[in-house]
Amino acid sequence: MLPTLRQLQYLKLLAEHGSFSRAAEAAHVTQPTLSAGVQELEKILGAAMVDRNRSGVILTAAGAEVVTRADAILTQAEDLVRLARGAAQPLSGRFRLGAIPTVAPFVLPAALRALRTRYPKLKLYLREDLTHRLIAELKAGTLDAALIALPYDMSGLAWAHVGDDELLAAIPADHPLCEATRVAPERLADEELILLEDGHCLRDHALTACGLGNIRRVRDEGFAATSLATMLQMVGSGLGVSFLPAMAVEAGLAASASVTVRSLDADNASREIVVAWRAGSTRSVEGRLLAEVFSKNGDTAPKKAVEKGP
Repeated sequence: MLPTLRQLQYLKLLAEHGSFSRAAEAAHVTQPTLSAGVQELEKILGAAMVDRNRSGVILTAAGAEVVTRADAILTQAEDLVRLARGAAQPLSGRFRLGAIPTVAPFVLPAALRALRTRYPKLKLYLREDLTHRLIAELKAGTLDAALIALPYDMSGLAWAHVGDDELLAAIPADHPLCEATRVAPERLADEELILLEDGHCLRDHALTACGLGNIRRVRDEGFAATSLATMLQMVGSGLGVSFLPAMAVEAGLAASASVTVRSLDADNASREIVVAWRAGSTRSVEGRLLAEVFSKNGDTAPKKAVEKGP
């Protein structure tokens, strides 16, 4: 006899909430129903899944292993349901989309209006976060797709091209480098570089594209910005120079600070914007459709959405 999906879901919720009452509430069942389901699961598997005591519920070693495997099984089951329901009508119902903060404000506003018109039955849930966390959620099945920038380690993922986003030099308005129409990356190496804090892939994209990856990035290692807007204000105040994505300039972000923007005299000074999803996911058709909408409505250089990955 095999465990049911419902029993595995009960155990997963129990692990997440740490008590039978809260897990039952999350499952929309009574506490005795959930408790009976877990007990039946333990009988089927021949091992205790949880230790029950007054302070709460703790998973046994076997229970923790079953929860790990149950996550994958439940994710595949959800994909199967979505495939069946969405085969005739993609981008309808709930869709969980992540986006990185250096792309979301410049691509999503216009694209969301287009999505609302084209796919009126779509219920889009958005999450803005850093790339590594979005990819972890993609692989865990808590996100269906993510709008991110490459290069990045995309093992286990497939993706569709949205557009290429040029990386530009952001310089204080009265800086001598403003006299040039294009700035050589090596001229920035001697300047104070103001970058986004660790975790933002734009930081690594800019340094790698310009061949500055091995330099000491800032003289004061605590001198980093948490957002593009903050970074620009720091540059405009004469504290250093930085890099800015072209889509942010086209959105007018640089107009809010005393900053001059110049092209970089370097090959491949750009990042690739993509929509990514789990390799083998039933969301691949919808991922490509999203990429096409973002390409046509975002501030990127559009190309035909082509799926990549394993």
